[in-house]
Parts: sequence; structure tokens; C-alpha cells
Amino acid sequence: MIELIDLHKSFGKNHVLRGANLKVEKGESMVVIGGSGSGKSVLIKHIIGTLKPDSGSVLVDGTDIAKLTENELYETRKRFGMLFQMSALFDSMRVWENVAFALMRHGKLKEKDAKDIAIEKLKMVGLVGVEDLMPSELSGGMKKRVGLARAIAHAPEILLYDEPTTGLDPIMADAINDLIVEMRQKLTVTSVAITHDMHSAYKIADRIAMLYEGKIIQIGTPDEIKNTDNATVKQFITGSAVGPIQIEGVTA
Repeated sequence: MIELIDLHKSFGKNHVLRGANLKVEKGESMVVIGGSGSGKSVLIKHIIGTLKPDSGSVLVDGTDIAKLTENELYETRKRFGMLFQMSALFDSMRVWENVAFALMRHGKLKEKDAKDIAIEKLKMVGLVGVEDLMPSELSGGMKKRVGLARAIAHAPEILLYDEPTTGLDPIMADAINDLIVEMRQKLTVTSVAITHDMHSAYKIADRIAMLYEGKIIQIGTPDEIKNTDNATVKQFITGSAVGPIQIEGVTA
């Protein structure tokens, strides 16, 4: 369903993606792991079309979205839902208005119908009776759930997750992982998540891809990644300071 082919992207002298290749099958849950600054966010922004590659292709169902017009890209993005790293809720809007934002803006629904859909999606993520609260009244975990409800409000085919467990305690992070798995099963969507949280990666992934120095260096099932012979992947997944990955500002 999604294929990245020889993707290159630079920002000035910083060559972030250096020929990244990745194929995500329809209905699959793919997790891309890698260290801070490895280019994971740049990769996912190419998938949704907010960044265009310097060279290479981004295919969604065989269509190179990097070559679409603005109007064509606008229509393609309606197939996507995204959970942002810090939830990215609008502080001035009530919870239900956040969830229904795209429905009202693009679907031109009446307010009552949009609110009904928002309440339904909030129930799907385990939130009841919060629709009239403001984001400032929510905990971090609740904000993540509202963000997920917004991501699924328009019934997308593809869900993207940007560091879904960042900023959460281990128990709440695991609850979000369970919710991601549940949403995939209920909605039968294709999912791509980026994370450096290996507990999360193992739990939500069908396959895991490691991004390092601008390229995907290994792809495998969680068990295959756990038992890898690749020294770079092994260092990252075990969290070791010793190995081929150099820590900035630290000398051996």
C-alpha cells in the first residue's frame, strides 16, 4: 500500500535521508525505529506528503504522491489519519470540536451530527463524558486518546503514529499500545508508527524497520529484530552505550 523508493532528503548540508527504501503492505502495522535525529519524523512527513523528497518516490497504492498537484494531494491526505507526538490539540476548542474538526471543515456536517460522531469515536478510545471539556482539563494520556479519536474520526485507510508513547508513564504508555492494537483490529487499517520505545515497537508491530544514517538497515518481525545479528540494530534495541552507534559528545 505504501512504498518508499530510494528516498533522499537534505536540509542544507544535513543529508537526512540517504536512499531509504521501505514497503508497507495493506493492513500491516509497520514500526520504524531509530535514534533521536535519525530522520524518522522526516520519513513519516514524506509518507503524508508534507515534505517532498529531493529524489526518489513515495508511492501510495502505486501513485507517486510527490508528483501530485496540491488539489490531488489534498484528496489523498483524506485517506490518512495521524496521531501527533504531543497530540496537537487546539487549546481553544472543546474536546469534541477537536475530534470533529476535519469532519466539519471538510465534510460540511451539521454541528449536531459532527458532535455525535465525535462522541462515538471518543467511546471507541475509552473516553466517556469528556466531550465538553477543554484540553487543559485532560491528563497526558487522555490527550493522546483524544488525538487518536480525531485521527480515526473520518474513517481513514492509513493511520500514522508519531512517537505515540512519548511523555507518558510506562502504564499509560502500555494502555496506548493496547489501544493502537485494538484500533487496527477494529478498523482494519494500514499503520505506520515511528518510535524509539522498543516495548511499544514489539507490541504494536507486525514488522519493524531500523532507520540509521539515512537508510533502512534491517526489516523483520519483532522476534527477528530481537534476535538480530546486526551490531547496530542490536546496540539500539538493547540500549547499550557500547557499539557502532556513536553518542554525540561522548568519546570512547
